[in-house]
Amino acid sequence: MRWVRWLAVLPFLGMLGGPFFLNRVTPLVLGLPLLLAWLVFCVLMTSVIMGVIYLCDPENRTDGTGREAGE
Repeated sequence: MRWVRWLAVLPFLGMLGGPFFLNRVTPLVLGLPLLLAWLVFCVLMTSVIMGVIYLCDPENRTDGTGREAGE
């Protein structure tokens, strides 16, 4: 489980390192400058990754009765 939590580092690294490589106006992506499109993509990927981490966390599993498995 611990290795899945390391996925949360990816959007941070994308937002931190993206401006060094993508600081251009062209090409436009969906009408947005490339850097802004990259940052929007990183924000969306943050939500996806947090969802994956949530689903992989064994503490969030239930036993079918609505109670947590450990109860």
